[in-house]
Amino acid sequence: MKVYPLSLLEQAELNTFLEENLHTGRIRPFKSFIAAPVFFIKKKDGLLQLVQDYHALNAVTVKNRYPLPLVSELIAQLHRAQYFTKLDVHWGFNNIRIKHRDEL
Repeated sequence: MKVYPLSLLEQAELNTFLEENLHTGRIRPFKSFIAAPVFFIKKKDGLLQLVQDYHALNAVTVKNRYPLPLVSELIAQLHRAQYFTKLDVHWGFNNIRIKHRDEL
Protein backbone atom coordinates (compact mmCIF):
# COMPACT_ATOMS: atom_id res chain seq x y z
CA MET A 1 0.00 0.00 0.00
CA LYS A 2 1.38 3.38 -0.98
CA VAL A 3 1.30 6.12 1.64
CA TYR A 4 1.11 9.74 0.54
CA PRO A 5 1.93 12.64 2.87
CA LEU A 6 -0.93 14.98 3.78
CA SER A 7 -1.04 18.43 2.22
CA LEU A 8 -0.87 21.47 4.49
CA LEU A 9 -4.64 21.95 4.20
CA GLU A 10 -5.28 18.30 5.06
CA GLN A 11 -2.83 18.41 7.99
CA ALA A 12 -4.54 21.52 9.37
CA GLU A 13 -7.95 19.82 9.02
CA LEU A 14 -6.63 16.69 10.77
CA ASN A 15 -5.19 18.76 13.65
CA THR A 16 -8.51 20.59 14.03
CA PHE A 17 -10.41 17.29 14.06
CA LEU A 18 -8.09 15.77 16.67
CA GLU A 19 -8.11 18.82 18.96
CA GLU A 20 -11.90 19.16 18.82
CA ASN A 21 -12.61 15.47 19.45
CA LEU A 22 -9.99 15.11 22.18
CA HIS A 23 -11.46 18.15 23.94
CA THR A 24 -15.04 16.81 23.76
CA GLY A 25 -13.97 13.30 24.85
CA ARG A 26 -15.10 11.48 21.69
CA ILE A 27 -11.59 10.14 21.18
CA ARG A 28 -8.64 9.63 23.51
CA PRO A 29 -4.90 9.12 23.06
CA PHE A 30 -3.96 5.54 22.27
CA LYS A 31 -0.47 4.09 22.16
CA SER A 32 -0.46 1.17 19.78
CA PHE A 33 2.00 -0.10 17.23
CA ILE A 34 -0.90 -0.72 14.83
CA ALA A 35 -2.81 2.15 13.24
CA ALA A 36 -5.19 2.78 10.37
CA PRO A 37 -4.24 5.41 7.77
CA VAL A 38 -6.50 8.38 7.14
CA PHE A 39 -7.23 10.39 4.03
CA PHE A 40 -9.60 13.15 3.03
CA ILE A 41 -12.39 13.30 0.48
CA LYS A 42 -13.78 16.60 -0.79
CA LYS A 43 -17.47 16.99 -0.13
CA LYS A 44 -19.88 18.79 -2.49
CA ASP A 45 -19.74 21.95 -0.39
CA GLY A 46 -15.93 22.06 -0.66
CA LEU A 47 -15.18 20.92 2.90
CA LEU A 48 -12.90 17.97 3.57
CA GLN A 49 -14.31 14.74 5.01
CA LEU A 50 -11.94 12.61 7.10
CA VAL A 51 -12.02 8.92 6.12
CA GLN A 52 -10.19 6.11 7.91
CA ASP A 53 -8.97 3.14 5.86
CA TYR A 54 -9.29 -0.04 7.92
CA HIS A 55 -8.12 -2.46 5.19
CA ALA A 56 -4.52 -2.62 6.48
CA LEU A 57 -5.68 -2.98 10.09
CA ASN A 58 -8.15 -5.73 9.21
CA ALA A 59 -5.42 -7.63 7.36
CA VAL A 60 -3.31 -8.03 10.53
CA THR A 61 -6.19 -8.57 12.96
CA VAL A 62 -6.52 -12.11 14.30
CA LYS A 63 -10.07 -13.24 13.57
CA ASN A 64 -12.33 -14.91 16.14
CA ARG A 65 -9.94 -14.41 19.08
CA TYR A 66 -11.28 -13.03 22.32
CA PRO A 67 -9.43 -12.20 25.56
CA LEU A 68 -12.23 -13.79 27.63
CA PRO A 69 -14.24 -16.93 26.89
CA LEU A 70 -17.70 -16.47 25.45
CA VAL A 71 -20.67 -16.90 27.79
CA SER A 72 -22.06 -19.67 25.58
CA GLU A 73 -18.74 -21.57 25.88
CA LEU A 74 -18.75 -21.21 29.67
CA ILE A 75 -22.30 -22.52 29.91
CA ALA A 76 -21.44 -25.42 27.57
CA GLN A 77 -18.59 -26.40 29.92
CA LEU A 78 -21.05 -26.52 32.84
CA HIS A 79 -23.71 -28.67 31.18
CA ARG A 80 -22.64 -31.90 32.99
CA ALA A 81 -21.54 -30.29 36.26
CA GLN A 82 -22.87 -31.83 39.46
CA TYR A 83 -22.08 -29.00 41.87
CA PHE A 84 -22.97 -25.36 41.36
CA THR A 85 -22.18 -22.23 43.31
CA LYS A 86 -24.40 -19.20 43.65
CA LEU A 87 -22.33 -17.49 40.96
CA ASP A 88 -24.49 -16.46 38.05
CA VAL A 89 -22.31 -17.00 34.98
CA HIS A 90 -24.04 -14.29 32.95
CA TRP A 91 -23.75 -11.71 35.73
CA GLY A 92 -20.17 -12.64 36.62
CA PHE A 93 -18.90 -12.61 33.06
CA ASN A 94 -20.05 -9.05 32.39
CA ASN A 95 -18.64 -7.74 35.67
CA ILE A 96 -15.07 -9.02 35.45
CA ARG A 97 -12.68 -6.26 36.48
CA ILE A 98 -10.56 -4.94 33.64
CA LYS A 99 -7.25 -3.17 34.14
CA HIS A 100 -7.57 0.62 34.13
CA ARG A 101 -7.36 2.11 30.60
CA ASP A 102 -7.91 -1.31 28.93
CA GLU A 103 -11.69 -1.00 28.94
CA LEU A 104 -12.08 -0.87 25.16
